[in-house]
Parts: sequence; C-alpha cells; structure tokens
Amino acid sequence: MQGVHLLKPEAPCLSSGIPESPGCQRRHTLPASEFRCLTPEDAVSVFEIEREAFISVSGTCPLYLDEIRHFLTLCPELSLGWFEEGCLAAFIIGSLWDQERLSQESLTLHRPGGRTAHLHVLAVHRTFRQQGKGPILLWRYLQHLGGQPAVRRATLMCEDALVPFYERFGFHAVGPCAVTVGSLTFTELQCALRGHAFLRRNSGC
Repeated sequence: MQGVHLLKPEAPCLSSGIPESPGCQRRHTLPASEFRCLTPEDAVSVFEIEREAFISVSGTCPLYLDEIRHFLTLCPELSLGWFEEGCLAAFIIGSLWDQERLSQESLTLHRPGGRTAHLHVLAVHRTFRQQGKGPILLWRYLQHLGGQPAVRRATLMCEDALVPFYERFGFHAVGPCAVTVGSLTFTELQCALRGHAFLRRNSGC
C-alpha cells in the first residue's frame, strides 16, 4: 500500500529452507526469530518481498527501492522487520507526518516534528504467508510505536476490503483518503497509540 493498500525462484537458505536473498544473513549463530528495526542495508530484501507481494496484485508498489532507502536512512526507528534465522520474513515501514489527514506528499515525506506515524507498507514473504505473521507483526509494531513518546497515533490508507483487518488493532476509518494511485482509491484509518497492551486479546495474535 502507498500506505498499506493491499496486502523468483532462488537458491534455498541452507539453515531454514527459506529462499536465499540479500536479507538472509548467513551466520553461525542466528536467532531463530528476531524483531528489529530495518537499516538501509535491508532495502533490497524489503523491495524483493514488496515487489512480489504487490505488483502481481495491483501493478504497483507502495514504495520503490529509492524510497525504501530514503525512509530507512531518515527514520529507521519507524520500521520493524521480522527475521527468521537471519532471513527477512515480514516488515513494516513508516515515517512521521504532521497533518491531520494524509495527502499525496505524505507518500514520500518524513516530517520529523510530526506526532503521527504513517504506515506506508506491511508485507510478508510468500514463504511465510497464511501463518498469522502479518497480525503479529502489526501488533508488535504498534507496541514499538507506543514506546516512542513523540508518536501519538498511527495512520494508514487501505482498500475497503482490508478495513476490518485493521479495525481489530484499534484503527478506525476517518473517511475516504485524498490519495489515489492510478485508478485505486483508499479509506484512511487512524489509531491512538494508548492502551495497545490491552488490544491483543481482540487482535487474534
């Protein structure tokens, strides 16, 4: 999703059976499962997952490689990656926004003085889909944002079919989004970041 509007055969990663990619870091002592903020060095792996997840569905990507590097350089603390034995399994990338509602500019800008985290994209590697990783990662990401005092709320845009998914995590629709991508239109959602410790029981995580 510019926002989160939608949710190659390669050599195997020997330690896990996951396709090898630049995000599969071969080390002798890899944690089985790790959550961490992304870095610019993760950008290629992020883009490979995103491209496969979105282009076949919508014909476009929420973020292209230069934009991924841009956000991971300016605000890596607003990203979160889920790594399985060193391989990137799923990720979210966000940036700060300083207006009440999203606009076309919000797709490419990071506003350091903003109090709103704009979630640009959530994507899961095809190997790990249908395993519940998307909901768990989103819940962890909202917890991560809640630990940043300057961030008061989260916002995103998605297609209507995905609204119920995000409502499980405390998001509520605020109306049609001003942003369009080609012929695609979106609903804008917002979520206050207080009280997320109590939402897990309703999120399915």
